[in-house]
Amino acid sequence: MPHSTYLPDRMGHAEVSPNGAFEAGSFQEFTLTYTAGYFGIDDTGSIKVVHRFASDMGRPQFDHPNAPNFTTVEASNGAVLHVEYDIKRNIRPWDKTLYIKVVRGFLCEGDQIIVRFGDRRQGSPGIRLQTFCEHTFEFRVLVDAIATYNYVELPKQPEIAIIPGSVALYKAIMPTQQIVGELFSLRLKGEDKWGNPSDRCCDTLDLKASKRVDGLPSTVTFNAGEFARSIDGLSVDEPGDLTINLLDDDGVVVCSSNPMRVMENAILMPYWGDLHGQSEETIGTNSARDFYEFARDKAFLDICVHQGNDFQITTEFWKHLNALSKEFTENGKFIVFPGWEWSGNTGLGGDRNVLHMREGRQIHRSSHALVDDLSDVDTDSNSAKDLFEALKDEDCTVFAHIGGRYADIKMAHDDRLERAVEVHSAWGTFEWLIEDAFKQGYRVGIVSNSDGHKGRPGASHPGATKFGSYGGLTCTLAPAFTRAGIMEALRKRHHYATTGCRMILDVRTKFDHPAEKFSDDPNLGNVNSEMVTEAMMGDILKCSDEEITFSIDVHASAPIERIDIRNGLETVEIFRPYIEADLGTRIRILWEGSEYRGRGRETIWDGHAELDDNSFQRLEPINRYNIDKLFYQTASNRVEWTGLTTGGFGGFDAWLNDPHAGTLRVDTNLIKEDISIADIGFNEIIFANGGIDRRIRIFRLPDKNPHQKLTLERRMNSLPVSA
Repeated sequence: MPHSTYLPDRMGHAEVSPNGAFEAGSFQEFTLTYTAGYFGIDDTGSIKVVHRFASDMGRPQFDHPNAPNFTTVEASNGAVLHVEYDIKRNIRPWDKTLYIKVVRGFLCEGDQIIVRFGDRRQGSPGIRLQTFCEHTFEFRVLVDAIATYNYVELPKQPEIAIIPGSVALYKAIMPTQQIVGELFSLRLKGEDKWGNPSDRCCDTLDLKASKRVDGLPSTVTFNAGEFARSIDGLSVDEPGDLTINLLDDDGVVVCSSNPMRVMENAILMPYWGDLHGQSEETIGTNSARDFYEFARDKAFLDICVHQGNDFQITTEFWKHLNALSKEFTENGKFIVFPGWEWSGNTGLGGDRNVLHMREGRQIHRSSHALVDDLSDVDTDSNSAKDLFEALKDEDCTVFAHIGGRYADIKMAHDDRLERAVEVHSAWGTFEWLIEDAFKQGYRVGIVSNSDGHKGRPGASHPGATKFGSYGGLTCTLAPAFTRAGIMEALRKRHHYATTGCRMILDVRTKFDHPAEKFSDDPNLGNVNSEMVTEAMMGDILKCSDEEITFSIDVHASAPIERIDIRNGLETVEIFRPYIEADLGTRIRILWEGSEYRGRGRETIWDGHAELDDNSFQRLEPINRYNIDKLFYQTASNRVEWTGLTTGGFGGFDAWLNDPHAGTLRVDTNLIKEDISIADIGFNEIIFANGGIDRRIRIFRLPDKNPHQKLTLERRMNSLPVSA
């Protein structure tokens, strides 16, 4: 519950030096000075200096004066202090805690405690700031002056601003699909090395399109002070797929846009969304208003939903979120749903996300754990079963989610409401959740979102946190760019999920004889149906054909390594767009998986790889978003790394000087293996280590894979559908 409010003006004050604005992820030195107030601090009293859960600032350490994040603490009067750092020693969201206890002596009014974060006096480079931007990064000070372990927050807290660094890469975003002759925009931005949109761009780049684009200039200039550019009024006068490249003065491609498919007409159009993230009012960063502005203006999303933990959402904040959703929703431009995260304990069903069709609906919290006002406690739904019962008559949709807690959809599920499961977020990749659904016979689609806490919905770079995954996106295939259109797509499972890219994906089935397509799950009753000869992803059908034609049409921004075709839990086919004769000197080494389903799912993959009788020509890391994680070549035949996975994967590509000679030795804390280079080929070599798909995979690739676009068609056994 909240801290004490007893006489905060008499508990002293604190200031930080230097103050002002500092680059995200940079190393700095700060001196925080706490000056005791009227009560002083009694023997065994203490102060806490706390930071938000979301912050990935370097962890203070006290033992290595010449190493990063070295921190010192002293009392001006010589009192002996006991100092600890704990990532969870205070009330969320301010749970990362530097705890300072007076153990011999006491402080009188005017005495000081001086904390030097990143103390450089003995050679430390400083403390690394958090890797994402924040207008008001606080060094929040709490005081237990009377030694009761009941803390009072100072009325004025020291703070700094964290701003983006210089541009490390550019990004170009277009609509995924467009109608011939209709106007669209190309939106551009630069990002720093930690994924923050940067206003320090000052480049002029050439624009080159793969086909004629009316209205496209030959160059674009980025000006200092601008976070994003939009080139409007563009059009294409013939069907086909389009990409636009940005090139530097030497003709080198700086970035490529996502592919855009231009069509003569279309019934459904793709719209990209991040349906799950939080702001500082709960456990995230920056305000809810900042959250939606970032999604619209810096991530270039079509859809966004704020999903705060319900046990932190006060009635006042819920009203504010509803007001924001109404304000930011603009048909044809940007769609927001009023939403909240039901954050029940795992044993009561685990996390769910609720999206309401309209404002003003009752929130049914999992608890009032951090909400003082208990006047509406009777509206709580403490279990997932209670939640589904409370929502049974609501115009809303629900999807299951994995965060700190995981959704146990075996315990509770409602076909009427729960239309999808979230298989990827910044917390990791969780394909086991859709497998749980298949085992239960549920008809659900998949979504992928950020569940971001760093104030970057739709462009959720993981920074230096332990999660390590880039936030995902969900593409809805909707009949209209409105709330009703998007909600229809979500309910019909007309959507697909990615780990952050904006690929074109069209999956269909064709029937030799008309099949019955249902408007909704026929198990729910009172559904309509029609006879069709073709269906798309998410449709529910009943057909008499023993075989159907299954097709995939995909166009991505990066090479396609493989496509897995599954029938429920069974993998029917693994398709690779290249053949064995195309393989070259490149091998891929991936580590992946997680420890288990709960909070402690992190798997450490620190290790090295070494070649005998061969050497590395070139090395490229994969999914190394956290640049604090090491990846370096220490010899011609040796590479070392630090790595972590939470269900996703990391690794590297290695181009060998000799494609067949010698032995590869992989040595991690979990797996140690020797592999003959000659044995590494088209098919994967897998070394499993328990957990959830915790393993290392090794296989060979072409030296260059040109396949970013492909179509695939197969005749397959039809899937039986129970009515």
